[in-house]
Amino acid sequence: MAVKIRLARRGRKKAATYDIVVADARAPRDGRFIEKLGTYNPNLNPAVINLDSERAFYWMMTGAQPTDTVRAMLSYRGVLYRRHLQLGVAKGAFDQAAADERFQNWLTEKDSKIEAKKTGLTDTKVETRKQQLAAETKVKEARAEAQKQKQAAALAASAPAPAAPAAAEADATTETAELAAEGAA
Repeated sequence: MAVKIRLARRGRKKAATYDIVVADARAPRDGRFIEKLGTYNPNLNPAVINLDSERAFYWMMTGAQPTDTVRAMLSYRGVLYRRHLQLGVAKGAFDQAAADERFQNWLTEKDSKIEAKKTGLTDTKVETRKQQLAAETKVKEARAEAQKQKQAAALAASAPAPAAPAAAEADATTETAELAAEGAA
């Protein structure tokens, strides 16, 4: 019996989540399976992979073949690297303690990379939100300034009406004085 480690689709339309399962290669994609190893949610950033690494390692050592997508997930979680180290121990390249130490070093480094990505994403999101708020504030201030100018213009348009007759009287007085000067001459 050929055994595969593959994904089984769950969830609603356009919001799929997947179960990571061990199944007979002849079984349907979402049908019968031997064991569920975990879940995969690609809708989040970074994608969430919940995996029972011990059971996945067991199935890899007993000959189960992962699909391409699951192989990438197993590599991301270190199951393939652990299998590689275990095969090195079996061949006598190094002992079990050295293999465990190498795997733990790799695991801590990988966890720090994942955490750095998560914090980087949250920092980017916070910075983007601050920039959006600053842009909104700038637009709001520009709108308020335009409204003030509009009100000042409306006020100025209504205020000069009484001042215009006074200016006309001054012009008339000047014209009268000029006419009187011309008549006297």
